Amino acid sequence: MSIEQAACLKKGRGRPKQFDRDIALDKALEMFWRHGYEATSMADLVEATGAKAPTLYAEFGNKEGLFRAAVERYVSKFAEKGKALLTRPGSSITEAVEDFFRAAAATFTDKSLPSGCFIICTSAALSASSEDVAELLRTRHHLQENTLREFLLARQAREELPAGTHIAALAKYLACTLQGMSVQARDGATREDLDSIVSSLMAVWPELTRIGADFRLLAPVEA
Repeated sequence: MSIEQAACLKKGRGRPKQFDRDIALDKALEMFWRHGYEATSMADLVEATGAKAPTLYAEFGNKEGLFRAAVERYVSKFAEKGKALLTRPGSSITEAVEDFFRAAAATFTDKSLPSGCFIICTSAALSASSEDVAELLRTRHHLQENTLREFLLARQAREELPAGTHIAALAKYLACTLQGMSVQARDGATREDLDSIVSSLMAVWPELTRIGADFRLLAPVEA
């Protein structure tokens, strides 16, 4: 080894590891996703991310700030992919809905990730003391439903849905189906289990698209 190489090696020793925000967020996201907001401490996050506590505080402020950043990370990595499937050029409304839900089934049961939907899972374990975090998650829930409603309105404008379809009710039904799939995945449902739910959804899809504003199509027929 030359003197120059030895000098470089000596200089490199002890150099602090460079902080990678995205990697830290991915690891924090997994911790929150797996254990929930309240059950995850800053000590847990320091250990999971490998970053020093002062670095995390400097970057995110506190645990809530890190959680908010993790929510945005989840949206950019996973939720935006679902939105892209709904707006993919050339797909029919039926194809877009099925692709969206089958992609959700795959994500919710991906063995490399915690099960279920991160936002739905973390919402379920919050106490009244975490109202600010709960409000953030409620907003994200509404955003997901709004995305579905905007998609349905756009397809209705293209005459892929009947003019009388109750768009708000249909969007809420789809959002509730998605939340139910997340709960099922959290309880141990497999990809095949969730795919069967999607198949059932698609089997009744023609009837769902004809739900009118007064819901008379859903009323039982009197003898």
